[in-house]
Amino acid sequence: MHPELLHIGPLTIYTYGFMMATAFLVCYFILKSEFKKRGDDPEIASNFIFWGAIGGIVGAKIFYMLEFFQEFLQDPMGMIFSGAGLVFHGGLIGGTIAVVTVIMLAKKPLGEYADIIGPVLLIGQGLGRVGCFFAGCCHGEACSLPWAVTFPYASPPANYPVHPTQLYETFINIALFFVLVKLVRPRLKKYSGMTFAAYMMLAGLERFFIEFIRVNPGVAWGLSSAQFTSVGIFISGLVLAVIIKQNISIPFFQNRNPKNI
Repeated sequence: MHPELLHIGPLTIYTYGFMMATAFLVCYFILKSEFKKRGDDPEIASNFIFWGAIGGIVGAKIFYMLEFFQEFLQDPMGMIFSGAGLVFHGGLIGGTIAVVTVIMLAKKPLGEYADIIGPVLLIGQGLGRVGCFFAGCCHGEACSLPWAVTFPYASPPANYPVHPTQLYETFINIALFFVLVKLVRPRLKKYSGMTFAAYMMLAGLERFFIEFIRVNPGVAWGLSSAQFTSVGIFISGLVLAVIIKQNISIPFFQNRNPKNI
């Protein structure tokens, strides 16, 4: 674990916060490049990143408070303003709502922009997980693999070798980014929103299966709350793909080509 990156006088730079900032910055430059290729104002990327970050933080906090509702009732202000509780799925939902709102207010084609933003989210997620690794959170169960690590000061602590699931997710998310950009998007570009639907399904599957070797407790049928949310995200992506494939009218998506592939 290396939660503190460096100290500058009284100022402490935390590794988790640094990696989150890096993730937002990298996503900004990728989006800026993508919008420039489209002939759009590249600076619109800053709006998406800013409001996506705000929506993500709010959504993550709300999800965290709902998941630990009893603790929230005991100390609501402490939970709201603490640095903990940035739950991924809540952040994804909140960030998505915020960005969708920005796109709609700008009167841009939602499907086309979603196809650009979806893959970029994987880069942000992957870099963010590096911060989790150094902070010691989100680690996996015990294992005896050569690359197993210990997190003695994590929550929960792991004084024994465990799966570095954070890094697993980093590698998987970055790999999925290239799959979507190089393989999926070029083949499905005639259908606005299809790449984003594929992102939702892949992101749901990735988190669902990685949960089997993480330390999150089960809530029903041996599955964690994150797995149930992952199933919901996967099904939402599948439904969206079917709707687009069948050329069912979706406000703001504006399919480019009404013919089926």
